[in-house]
Amino acid sequence: MTGRTVLLGATGYTGGLVLDAMLRRGLKPTLAGRNGTSLASLAERHGGLDHVVADVSDLADLRKLVGPGDVLITTVGPFERLGFPVAQAAADVGAHYIDSTGEVGFVRALQDRCHDRARETGSVMLPAFGYDYVPGVLAAHLAVRQGGDAVRAVDVGYFATGSLRRGLSQGTRNTGRSGLTLPVPHWHGHRLIDRRPASNLRDFTVRGRRRTAFLLSGTEVLFLPQAFPQLDTVSVHNGWFPALSRPVQAISAAAATAARHAFGRKLLGLLTRPMSGQTGGPDAAERARTRSHIVAVASDAPDGAPLAEVHLEGPSIYTLTAELIAWGAHRLATRHDLTPGVVGPVEAFGLDALRLGCAEVGLQPTDAPAPDHVLPPREEGRTHERQ
Repeated sequence: MTGRTVLLGATGYTGGLVLDAMLRRGLKPTLAGRNGTSLASLAERHGGLDHVVADVSDLADLRKLVGPGDVLITTVGPFERLGFPVAQAAADVGAHYIDSTGEVGFVRALQDRCHDRARETGSVMLPAFGYDYVPGVLAAHLAVRQGGDAVRAVDVGYFATGSLRRGLSQGTRNTGRSGLTLPVPHWHGHRLIDRRPASNLRDFTVRGRRRTAFLLSGTEVLFLPQAFPQLDTVSVHNGWFPALSRPVQAISAAAATAARHAFGRKLLGLLTRPMSGQTGGPDAAERARTRSHIVAVASDAPDGAPLAEVHLEGPSIYTLTAELIAWGAHRLATRHDLTPGVVGPVEAFGLDALRLGCAEVGLQPTDAPAPDHVLPPREEGRTHERQ
C-alpha cells in the first residue's frame, strides 16, 4: 500500500522537473504551494492532480498536509531560510521527507533539530537527495569498499562534461555566489571543522584529462564518517569550471579578508544578495548537452597513496536531481523497512538498492584511470588549519 505524496515547489524550475519525473513513473503527487491560481493551472495541465494551498513558513499549516507514512517533497529554497518548518512538520507527524537542497549547513542543522524526533515518529528524512549529494556519497562508499581496511581519506570531485555556461539555473548561481563567503564543513582529524571555500585545490583525472577543482563541501562529510569510522579526512571539491578554480580561490581569500571589517561585510552582502527578476533554468536541449561526472578517490592517508578510484557518470545536474527524487519518493512510499531519522542515502536504502536505483536513472560507473593519475591536493598556505 502506498502513502500519499505531496510536492512543494512544483511551480518552480526544479520542482517542475521533479513533477515530470514522478509522472513518468506513474506517481500522481498532490501539489502544494502559496499560489492557488498557479497550482490549479499546473494541476489541470497534468490531468487534474490534487492541489492544496499551503504556506512553507506556517508549521501548523504544514502539519495538515501529510500524515504518518506519507511522503513530503520540497524544492523550495533557500532552505536555511524556508526549509526548517517543512522538515519539522514531516518529523512531527511521521511523514517521510525529501528535499533538493545543496546547503550543507541546512542538513547539518536538520540532524541537530529533527533526527531524534524523526526516529520517534518513524520519519525517514533524506535531505540533499539529488545531484547534491547522492552521487558523491555512492561513489565514496564504493571507493572505500574497494580500497579496503587501509583507507583513511576520501576525496570527492564533482564535474560536468560539456559546457555549463548556459546550463545553470538562477537558483544555482545565487547559491554559488553566496557560498563563497560562508565557511564549509570539512571532516579532518575525526571531527568536523570549518574551512574557507576554495582554500584547497585538487587535481583529478576526468575522461583522461587533468581537471582542477576547489574545496567546497557536501553531505559526504556528514554521512561517510558515520558509515566508516576509520576515516580521518573527507573532502569534497567542485570542478564545474576548472579554469576558474584559481580565480575562485583568490576571490574567496579576498572575501574572507573583507568580512573582517564592517564596510567589507556590508559590501559582501550587496554583492552576494540573490538576484531577482530572473527565474528558470536550462531547457531540455541545454540539459542534454551536459552530463554529470563524479569522482571518489580513497587513499591510505590525507595526501596519501590512492588505493581505489570510482567514477560515476549520468545525466545533467537538474535531470539527475529530478530523477533521483522521483525514485526516492516511490521507494519511501512503497517500503516499510527503511531506517528512520535524518539519514544519508546509503543508510536509508542500503548500498545495493541505491546503486541499482542510480543505475535506473542513468548514473552508472564509468572507466577510471589508474590511481597514480590522481594528483595530491595543492594547498594555499597551511594544510588543515581552521580558516
